[in-house]
Amino acid sequence: MDKQEFLKLGYKIKYERIKKEISQFDLSLKTGLTTRTISRIECGVIDPKYSTLKKISDALNIELKDLLTFTL
Repeated sequence: MDKQEFLKLGYKIKYERIKKEISQFDLSLKTGLTTRTISRIECGVIDPKYSTLKKISDALNIELKDLLTFTL
């Protein structure tokens, strides 16, 4: 993935999180990730591993394939 795709992925995660009224802190509790990691993913700063994306999609109760679909 390139930087543009990281930004889109991060935006999609943030969009889904806010839509479900979940804070970064709550998402961190559900996933076991730090709030800093979640913030960095949402800002497109880091390339999350598959297992990390799976934790996030499970916590947001959405399919991983839907999380990776960047059209909103």
